Amino acid sequence: MPRAIRGHRLAGAVCSLFPTLSAVPPAFAADPVPSRDGSSYLTLGEVTVTAERGGGSSARDVLSSVDILGAERVQVQQVDNAWELFTRAPGVMTTEFNQGTTSGKFSFRAFNGEGEINAVKLLIDGIPSNSNDGNMPYLDVIFPLDIESIEVVRGTNDARYGLHNIAGNAGVTTRTGGNYTLGRVAYGSYDTVDTQWSAGLERGGFTQNYFLAWRGSDGFREHADFEKFSVAGKWFYAPADRPFSIGVIARWFENDADEPGYLTAADARATPARSYAFSATDGGKREIGMFSGHLDVDVRADLVWTLKTYANLLDDARWVKFSAAVAQQERLTDETHYGAITTLTWRPVVTVLHDFTVEAGLDVQQQDNESVRYTNLARVRQTQTRDQVFDVTNYGGYAQVVIAPTAWLKLVPGVRADAYDGGFENLLAGTRADINDYGTIWQPKFGAVLSPIDGYDLYGNWGRSAQIGLAAGTYKIPPRFTDLEPSINDGWEVGVKFRPRGWIDGRIAYWEQVASDEVRRKLNDPTGDFDNVGETARRGVDLQVNVAPTSRLDTWFAWSLQEAEVVMPGPTEPQLRGKDLDHTPDFLFSGGIDYRVTDTFKTSLWTYAQGDYYPERRNATDEFGDYFVLNLLLAWQATKQVGFEFQVRNLTDEYSEYVWHDGTQTLHSPGDERSFFGAVNLRFDY
Repeated sequence: MPRAIRGHRLAGAVCSLFPTLSAVPPAFAADPVPSRDGSSYLTLGEVTVTAERGGGSSARDVLSSVDILGAERVQVQQVDNAWELFTRAPGVMTTEFNQGTTSGKFSFRAFNGEGEINAVKLLIDGIPSNSNDGNMPYLDVIFPLDIESIEVVRGTNDARYGLHNIAGNAGVTTRTGGNYTLGRVAYGSYDTVDTQWSAGLERGGFTQNYFLAWRGSDGFREHADFEKFSVAGKWFYAPADRPFSIGVIARWFENDADEPGYLTAADARATPARSYAFSATDGGKREIGMFSGHLDVDVRADLVWTLKTYANLLDDARWVKFSAAVAQQERLTDETHYGAITTLTWRPVVTVLHDFTVEAGLDVQQQDNESVRYTNLARVRQTQTRDQVFDVTNYGGYAQVVIAPTAWLKLVPGVRADAYDGGFENLLAGTRADINDYGTIWQPKFGAVLSPIDGYDLYGNWGRSAQIGLAAGTYKIPPRFTDLEPSINDGWEVGVKFRPRGWIDGRIAYWEQVASDEVRRKLNDPTGDFDNVGETARRGVDLQVNVAPTSRLDTWFAWSLQEAEVVMPGPTEPQLRGKDLDHTPDFLFSGGIDYRVTDTFKTSLWTYAQGDYYPERRNATDEFGDYFVLNLLLAWQATKQVGFEFQVRNLTDEYSEYVWHDGTQTLHSPGDERSFFGAVNLRFDY
């Protein structure tokens, strides 16, 4: 379908949805009408806001599609991996590889989760947490019981972050402070055992938080066993009589997992739990360490300085044989990332303005990376195919101003600049290469929100983000001798956030994002090279509604229609013009109903779904990947300290799968069948 026609169809869909804003049931008209908000974020579930000295901007200040998931929406989830928690986030796609340590990831704004183009910046407690290629292995260290909130920022106008912040960013905030002990023990299908323990102690300005978790399972499919372990500690000091807070966070994670491999289309449907004999030695081992220091200082009443320093360690080994016709690969990744982030926020009192804030930030991110590969025969090395050592340093900075002339108008202009340095060494060939001279990449941003009527906020934004090469694609490796330009993403969005009554809120938005010279990694290429995809266009419509008519009933749903296509392909693949980008479903959906039957008994029914997609770039195969998964939770709080849960995942036993194309055939990884879990929760407050 031509780009113009597609754009008009999406715009028409937006217009057709606007009448729903006025079609509000009058049954609860007695509820007070909220006052003007002047923001664009939505909150799903209860979020505890902890008083902090830090006065820098947050996701709540970004005038884009921002969603904040509270602890109650994520802590009850029975999941094998933390990325699965994002199935509850509006407009977010989850890609389930179901292959041991390479289990899956999330993405949004019509960027797929294949790992070729990773467009989401991940932060854990404010610390950058992507691997060099933009993937999210560091998310493995987080378990549900330790999460305080999840924040998802979709769009190109957030100036705070640079590297990987192409379509937006996502932040996970864990527990800090409090006096409590929490425990969770669960058992269920596939001999799954899940144990989590969390404790907090707060005395005289000194807070300690500890977390410990172990999870193991045989998995739905044959040869899918895993065991994972995580431990964390947080120590902060904030004396009442001194204007500062200082603290450190340490985390360690280990995972040892088998991989069931991929099936043919026929076998995936007929015997989805099967694993082929040639996958018998596939699997992976992963170790992750995260260490960070945090300092917030009130320089004076209207001026706050923050500083974060960090070191992230990733040691990953994977053995994988994708089909009988290819050799087993041994893939070794060793990365050490460290850096610092500092911001200065000034909030002077300007009598003629409703609000005025100036913020500036600087960050440096240093990476030392190794990527090694061998062909194997049942984990016995045969031939080395890769031995690369490379480093990259990102120097970034931003400035933005929040100007609110009145209570009903807010303007946020800003700009970000990034520069990169580094070098590459191919130890197999004995060659070296410099990083592409991307120059200083300027990325202007602008957002505005207009609140002319109580309960309604009209917002719009425009922003520029940038993509550079990943891994070996970041460097001038022969036969390339000229510097590559960064891929520039220009995106804009218009939307309405509505809250006509205290019991209903939501958002309608239309967005577009166009990229020049987009590049994608060749995932199976021994050299780690890339393809020039060319100019791409992505666009979509988002609709979200949350309704809580009584204190016992809470319902929500989020629907996203999205498109992604190649507008002007790279010089080597002109036949891709007008083709859909692979692994991009045409819609995403999530929704649910929570009903509190009594003060101590709660039920929850929720779903997530997506449309189908082409598994390869030429759109020459059938489309795959659509599913509709329904889950059920029954929770009984027996006493103040003890609660019981029963959870059914995939209640209707819906078939789901992840599909990719190896150049000759489609390969299929089925999702879990219907499964059952029981859990005991303990809570003691002091």
